[in-house]
Amino acid sequence: MKKVFLVTGTSTGLGVAIAVQAAAAGHTVYATMRDCEKRGVLDEAAAGAGVSLDVLQLDVQDTVSVNAAVDTVIEREGRIDVLINNAGMGYVRSLEQADVADIQRIIDINFMGVIRCTKAVMPHMRKARAGHVINISSIGGLVGQPFNEIYCGAKFAVEGLTEAMASYITPAFGINFTAVEPGGISSEFANTVLNHVSRTGGMLEDEYLPLLKSYLGGARSRQEEGVYQTPDEVAKVVMHVAASEAPPVRIRTSEWSEAFTKLKTGMDPDGLKQQKALIERFMA
Repeated sequence: MKKVFLVTGTSTGLGVAIAVQAAAAGHTVYATMRDCEKRGVLDEAAAGAGVSLDVLQLDVQDTVSVNAAVDTVIEREGRIDVLINNAGMGYVRSLEQADVADIQRIIDINFMGVIRCTKAVMPHMRKARAGHVINISSIGGLVGQPFNEIYCGAKFAVEGLTEAMASYITPAFGINFTAVEPGGISSEFANTVLNHVSRTGGMLEDEYLPLLKSYLGGARSRQEEGVYQTPDEVAKVVMHVAASEAPPVRIRTSEWSEAFTKLKTGMDPDGLKQQKALIERFMA
């Protein structure tokens, strides 16, 4: 069935891959980004795939911008079937070293951005008694990792939001919620991390420095272990979830991610047992 997709963060990487794959599958796709002048990568990918999609301005940090984009889609299409909260950013810095403004920005983009977009589509999905909110989370939303405590904290929040909403909105209104949990995306992870550290003040000469060097030094070996996937590989999992009639509450995107999180997810890999238990416990 042809669906109407609204995808955030489509100027690069995973957002581009999701938007293009959704359009290639025959869906109507509204690809959004904070700065539409940075749509070159998206346009090139869409042209290469022979698909067309609509590009809208949407800044997940701006409620007015979010509401305007959602209103535009509703005016044109009458509905939004799938919201994919993809916009986000990483952050590598210990809590003690982190600037408070950086912390607030990471939480605002990675968590509050999801809240703003989800809140904006909910009245329309609830009226339709249908819809699917897919939140691009991370294995960092399940397992805390060195120097990623700010990022992991925001993704843990996304996981809690997803699980909580699935516990009562899904059975009451038929709206599904899924957290997609990739490991790493990008074969250039080490360089990306180093660039980010540089942009946020560089490696500080303190007691954390040898620990950070150890963490960064292991990035290349982790790449050889199969940690990192291409955007297209992760996007295929997202599209599988979007097409499912009974989607999971959470899903990993690779064998490596499954193995890495097994201690947390082994008894309930897709989150459906916990969802059922919550519904029976609180909503019976």
